[in-house]
Amino acid sequence: QVQLVESGGGSVQAGGSLRLSCAISGFALDSYSVAWFRQAPGKEREGVAIIGRGGRTSYSDSVKGRFTISQDNAKNILYLQMSSLSPEDTGLYTCARGRISWHDFSEGHFRYWGVGTQVTVSS
Repeated sequence: QVQLVESGGGSVQAGGSLRLSCAISGFALDSYSVAWFRQAPGKEREGVAIIGRGGRTSYSDSVKGRFTISQDNAKNILYLQMSSLSPEDTGLYTCARGRISWHDFSEGHFRYWGVGTQVTVSS
């Protein structure tokens, strides 16, 4: 059974950092593309970071240079290190499993989703 369980969210002041974790079961993390998405209140969900087989990564323009996606294959955990946070980064952060092949953030590629962890950045 495929499961993705996020943790690490919380409240932080602008300029601060957080590290999110996504504990994965039911599949090997290094066999699929996996990604982090976020949804701010009143806005559509957007992809922020994706990592594929072999460690290839891609980021949305809004987080490039501030966020880093990584994975621990031995523990089957996906991470999102977030720094220089701003109130615009506030939202529900969710991890999702994509396909075996490399692809973009189009949600049609992602079949399995976690329930998310809330990140709130205050000014």
